[in-house]
Amino acid sequence: MIERSLFLELKNHLSKKEISFIVGPRQAGKTTLMLFLKDYLEKKGEKTLFLNLDIEVDREYFSSQERLIKKIELELGKRKGFVFIDEIQRKQDAGVFLKGIYDMRLPYKFITSGSGSVELKERIHESLIGRKRIFELSTLSFEEFVNFRTQYKYKNRLSEFFEVEKSKTELLLEEYLNFGGYPRIVLENDLRERQKLISEIYQSYIERDISYLLKVNKTEAFTHLAKLISYQVGNIINFSELSSTVGISIKTLKDYLWYMEKTFVIQRINPYFKNIRKEITKSPVYYFYDIGLRNFAIGDFGRLKDVGFVFQNFIYNLLKEKLRVSSAKIYFWRTKDKAEVDFIVDFGKEVIPIEVKYKKMKSPELTRSLKSFIEKYAPQKAVVVNLSLDTKINLKGTQIHIIPFYRLSRLLSNKL
Repeated sequence: MIERSLFLELKNHLSKKEISFIVGPRQAGKTTLMLFLKDYLEKKGEKTLFLNLDIEVDREYFSSQERLIKKIELELGKRKGFVFIDEIQRKQDAGVFLKGIYDMRLPYKFITSGSGSVELKERIHESLIGRKRIFELSTLSFEEFVNFRTQYKYKNRLSEFFEVEKSKTELLLEEYLNFGGYPRIVLENDLRERQKLISEIYQSYIERDISYLLKVNKTEAFTHLAKLISYQVGNIINFSELSSTVGISIKTLKDYLWYMEKTFVIQRINPYFKNIRKEITKSPVYYFYDIGLRNFAIGDFGRLKDVGFVFQNFIYNLLKEKLRVSSAKIYFWRTKDKAEVDFIVDFGKEVIPIEVKYKKMKSPELTRSLKSFIEKYAPQKAVVVNLSLDTKINLKGTQIHIIPFYRLSRLLSNKL
């Protein structure tokens, strides 16, 4: 069993009338998480019903709202109970369907899940405004991965583990940067089997999500684009260049990238700017939800070569996970004369520039770009993330924290 940090949040939401809506990448563990919740409720003596729209016999209960309600009443009676619906995106007009049932004020709590389809992300969410709370489950975070690998011996004390067990931490980081966090990959130790599994996950995504969304059987252009984006993690995207390389129009290219975002494969971040004439204002940067999937698309799964940008992707995912319950926004910064800072975290009243270095720094090093940002914006704090060095320096009133990657979460916690 792999413990997921989202379990506690979902458990606390079981007492709320709103629909608990679990979304995320295909095969990130949504069904398993729902089954854990079901088991937890049954051990408390609660009545539950689990339906999966990927299963044909369950699908027939969704032919009408009346049919589903009769099935629920048969299994749970007309008193309190918990209804789990997996792969809800398989139901046409699922948002309207669930809205109608929710508005009947039945005595049941609904917990639903769905993979990242456009239907799920757009129409279902829109139909259920005010009637649901979204819980996003991605693949395993590094902390979830390390907890599992260390058999939960240091649960709630991982910061101490990282500080004391530096060699083990490096090995765990290397494994995570190579293979990512898909639960099935983490549970498998054989390299050949891992390669088969990630191939299956990737093909399932292409065949079951993308072919369906694009309404085409041939997905060569999309697959080619996914590979090119894998090469360009952390780099500014040139839409004209990409469309020419793939052989599709810029409009189609942007549509494909939009589909990749909506299906939880890539994440777009936009540039931070104040001076329109001197700073990049439009071109985005993309990172992958799961590093292992990125590595597979590029042919580096399990034998990673370009570690620098993958480590940058890793830090972005860490930032996103830590800041997800806050109002902070994450940007990058580039100027037209090529100064660049990897991440700018905007808290509203304060911004924190963050540079990422995949190296064991021996002494403080500041790039020209970070110095330039400090000079222009005078932030109270700046961060340089590396593999080992932990120190502070001051530059023109800005306190610069040079920290190992595992201390970034703690540093950000002081802002939340």
